[in-house]
Amino acid sequence: MNVNQSAPPVPPFGQPQPVYPGYHQSSYGGQPGPAAPHIPYGAYNGPVPGYQQTPPQGVSRAPPSSGPPPASTAQAACGQAAYAQLGQGDVQNGPSSTVQLQRLPGSQAFGSPLAPVVSQPAVLQPYGPPPTSAQVTAQLAGMQISGAAAPAPPPSGLGYGPPTSLASASGSFPNSGLYGSYPQGQAPPLSQTQGHPGVQPPQRSALPLASSFTPPASGGPRMPSMTGPLLPGQGFGGPPVSQPNHVSSPPPQALPPGTQMTGAPGPPPPMHSPQQPGYQLQQNGSFGPAQGPQPSYGSPYPGVPTFGSQPGPPQPLPPKRLDPDAIPSPIQVIEDDRNNRGSEPFVTGVRGQVPPLVTTNFLVKDQGNASPRYIRCTSYNIPCTSDMAKQAQVPLAAVIKPLARLPPEEASPYVVDHGESGPLRCNRCKAYMCPFMQFVEGGRRFQCCFCSCVNDVPPQYFQHLDHTGKRVDAYDRPELSLGSYEFLATVDYCKNNKFPSPPAFIFMIDVSYNAIRTGLVRLLCEELKSLLDFLPREGGAEESAVRVGFVTYNKVLHFYNVKSSLAQPQMMVVSDVADVFVPLLDGFLVNVNESRAVITSLLDQIPEMFADTRETETVFAPVIQAGMEALKAAECAGKLFLFHTSLPIAEAPGKLKNRDDRKLINTDKEKTLFQPQTGAYQTLAKECVAQGCCVDLFLFPNQYVDVATLSVVPQLTGGSVYKYACFQAENDQERFLSDLRRDVQKVVGFDAVMRVRTSTGIRAVDFFGAFYMSNTTDVELAGLDGDKTVTVEFKHDDRLNEDSGALLQCALLYTSCAGQRRLRIHNLALNCCTQLADLYRNCETDTLINYMAKFAYRGVLNSPVKTVRDSLITQCAQILACYRKNCASPSSAGQLILPECMKLLPVYLNCVLKSDVLQPGAEVTTDDRAYVRQLVTSMDVAETNVFFYPRLLPLTKSPIESTTEPPAVRASEERLSSGDIYLLENGLNLFLWVGASVQQGVVQSLFSVASFSQITSGLSVLPVLDNPLSKKVRGLIDSLRAQRSRYMKLIVVKQEDKLEMLFKHFLVEDKSLSGGASYVDFLCHMHKEIRQLLS
Repeated sequence: MNVNQSAPPVPPFGQPQPVYPGYHQSSYGGQPGPAAPHIPYGAYNGPVPGYQQTPPQGVSRAPPSSGPPPASTAQAACGQAAYAQLGQGDVQNGPSSTVQLQRLPGSQAFGSPLAPVVSQPAVLQPYGPPPTSAQVTAQLAGMQISGAAAPAPPPSGLGYGPPTSLASASGSFPNSGLYGSYPQGQAPPLSQTQGHPGVQPPQRSALPLASSFTPPASGGPRMPSMTGPLLPGQGFGGPPVSQPNHVSSPPPQALPPGTQMTGAPGPPPPMHSPQQPGYQLQQNGSFGPAQGPQPSYGSPYPGVPTFGSQPGPPQPLPPKRLDPDAIPSPIQVIEDDRNNRGSEPFVTGVRGQVPPLVTTNFLVKDQGNASPRYIRCTSYNIPCTSDMAKQAQVPLAAVIKPLARLPPEEASPYVVDHGESGPLRCNRCKAYMCPFMQFVEGGRRFQCCFCSCVNDVPPQYFQHLDHTGKRVDAYDRPELSLGSYEFLATVDYCKNNKFPSPPAFIFMIDVSYNAIRTGLVRLLCEELKSLLDFLPREGGAEESAVRVGFVTYNKVLHFYNVKSSLAQPQMMVVSDVADVFVPLLDGFLVNVNESRAVITSLLDQIPEMFADTRETETVFAPVIQAGMEALKAAECAGKLFLFHTSLPIAEAPGKLKNRDDRKLINTDKEKTLFQPQTGAYQTLAKECVAQGCCVDLFLFPNQYVDVATLSVVPQLTGGSVYKYACFQAENDQERFLSDLRRDVQKVVGFDAVMRVRTSTGIRAVDFFGAFYMSNTTDVELAGLDGDKTVTVEFKHDDRLNEDSGALLQCALLYTSCAGQRRLRIHNLALNCCTQLADLYRNCETDTLINYMAKFAYRGVLNSPVKTVRDSLITQCAQILACYRKNCASPSSAGQLILPECMKLLPVYLNCVLKSDVLQPGAEVTTDDRAYVRQLVTSMDVAETNVFFYPRLLPLTKSPIESTTEPPAVRASEERLSSGDIYLLENGLNLFLWVGASVQQGVVQSLFSVASFSQITSGLSVLPVLDNPLSKKVRGLIDSLRAQRSRYMKLIVVKQEDKLEMLFKHFLVEDKSLSGGASYVDFLCHMHKEIRQLLS
């Protein structure tokens, strides 16, 4: 199979899903689904609203305990009784034969059936401990629902669900589809599960596995439809009687928690404290209030009689808003992980350990497995069989960053030199010697841990074994004791069997009218004079071995001879761009120190030579071709730094036309906007990779330049693209020069090949990143730096063994900056499991989102964007539904239960779905989308984490003398206070938001102006002032920039200013202008999708 093919799309919900044997599929398109069998419906071993412990009036409720809940108590799930539409006098405590409720097949596994739940007035009881499960069961024994007739099944064609008479909580209403639309951000009260009596949920770091809370239960009163565009896959419930399907009624005002709702008469409302506080976040992983008041719900729709209750006047129902504080918070999860795991070093000696989150600062001690800085996995405990993997739908992938930079406290990988014989490898699978190899026969042979082949140990490598079967020199050899190390490669690992020359850097500068006019050429030439002293060098080398060359171009190319013996540089013009050749060999690539005077003279002359140019047209492909030919002639690998300003429309190979067309958005042809418009650049990239020629592209466009096409060569050669739209030297020079310095100075591996080997049972099947592949196993990289990752997906090809686990070995063969051929090896051992709970307990959501974003961003090349979005939602729903079905404690279907490790999956996935690539706003250009798409493709996990969920830091809350970073708040407008100043960063952008009522002293200290109105909106540099607040804020901005691989330009945004729209785009928990759902809405939608899968 071709590794670059995308995986087959996930079948839509309407088709039978192989993943869930025995699930009833909900039906689409008006066909009624299979009726559920008539099974006496038992409450889910659970809670009885009638026995809810309600505090007496005026007594405030104690805060929920933070420990895990005792397994023996079943707490009442508030909000269940609210949906049984019984009249005030209809509650009866005896048996009734008139109602037989049905139970969905998906729920049969949930314990022995109990009697149905009664909707009863909540009786005031002393505020004491909840009854034990035995008492609850006893109390339930005689209860049944009153003599209201069972509602008729909905007419065929309404709703998605099968026409059953039961929804999750109690009754179901005629005409309402099983899954009514959720209103925007509104829901009945939350409830909390405390687990199934006698079933202890699996534990991880002393937290219960499931986080649960209750969005609106379907079958409850119909609430107004979501305003704004529907989410993909979201349908309407049964249409309201008086409105057409597509009109949404305005949502009524949400009431504060604890406010009584009035409606048609139903059961009397419970009495509760009027001063009830807002819901507190449960510390044990269950979200929502422990025991909330039950509102009395009115009829399902205005104007529709409620069956089994006295008729009341038709009134709109004021629903309760789902409390954002009661749903999983990324900030809380990040903070908890920092507190729990930030202080201890992460020791890699144990197989299958989940590392701390990427947002936690921690030290790594390598004891046999590669550091998470090099490899992170979506799960550290992988299913033993492919069937189990298919059922869970959790992708098995590793995000590998082979040349990752380490903090100063951690040692770089040791370099091992085995001399002429080279590194020791398995004869069959060619895996390299590593700590998992098993030595046998007294040390004379070793058994390969990847393919089980037994190999002879060469005499020079022989060593005796100790009493445990380990070599006595194991701890003296990095390859036998560490997860990551390097081998010096022998000549056999080199091209044409000869050692490589040191690499070269060629600076190729666009000197057309645009580049001269903006001040770019002058700025760049000035910077290069000093920057050339900082070329990358090995270890303690006095000077860099990298040689440099210079080319300028517009419609033609100008090569420069800067040989050290010349008094002045010489220029040679190549005007035949259709067949480019290099006009000189000697004197083009030179040592900086030897030719410094000539180079300085050239850099002074270039801006003057072209100062009066009127040439606006440029070429592009011939420039890359020329650079590659120059490296080929010099017989070395290297990097081209291209500085380019406009669409290459001059007559030449690779000529492009303007094809920007916003009308294609949301059509089947939208994918063409992401595809290159000509195949010429792929062919050129292939030649570059063969030569080890990596291309870094700096773009300075004033209008459309077709980033999708121009970025093909950088993308396939392992290079980078930097984009500075509407570049002006005075405003953008700091950002551009900072990026350029970092790019020129960073350590790069050239002419690299990477292969990932796995132990028997799984294999690498798919790869994402900036590289080229000519076969299905070798990732070829003309260049690879410390910021780039390669993401690898694994699939089963056999059964895995729980005892031996699974192994990965990533081997990267590359040429260092000094021209040394090396092999860098990273090893990682994972656990294997036969229980789905073990898989869900050892997942890494940040890595999962990194993989899913890359998968989706590649998907837009071949599929409509809507299809890509739908398949992401489907996959997420399947992952969570499988957990709910197989691992969660039994509870009401009205509850959304998330695995502890994955409770942030919905919020992060929603951020991916709302991103500019998958859901662009009106102001996002085609070039911006193509730029972000290729950027994310090679991001590491820390970068995607902050890119999709930006950090929002309040600056005036923490004391001025505090040197630590202020604690972040959630990315939502609700968290902004107009008396405060906030800093928002996402790895590419940096905003300073100033509230309209910030104290005058603060404004004076930061901006040196007297009032808020005098602050310049859009300011990009804070004045340097000598006061504690100014120093603190500027210091924080510097430290944030130092953490990121690209310079973040600052933009000051004033509250209520026009720039605020741009800022709000990054408040990802809110509804977006482009139609993206808010976090609350998406969670409700996700819950609906999961219940649809389970029903």
